[in-house]
Amino acid sequence: MTIDLDRAYWLGLLISVVLPVLVGLVTTRVTHAGIKAVLLLALSGLNGFLVELVGAGPSWDANTAAVLAAVSFATAVLAHFGLWKPTGVSGKAQDSLITGRSAPRGV
Repeated sequence: MTIDLDRAYWLGLLISVVLPVLVGLVTTRVTHAGIKAVLLLALSGLNGFLVELVGAGPSWDANTAAVLAAVSFATAVLAHFGLWKPTGVSGKAQDSLITGRSAPRGV
């Protein structure tokens, strides 16, 4: 038995691991956690559906796309709490694009 996953699925998995950093780049530290979660969910859904669109060939399946979106979201959440947050990458990502914005008063 051989397992042959298309490059699209591997790329989708890699994107899922990087998505929390992307959310950190486009949000600030004061952005509500619920907004970040919804943004991560939307990007994960888009990732899952695009991976199925690219990797499915002639037969696109909505059920497979939904499963890929759920796996993408779960992978992104696990990557955030297990890899990016403990290493400080999440915080550095949020600090990197905030340079043009003014800091809150009293800081």
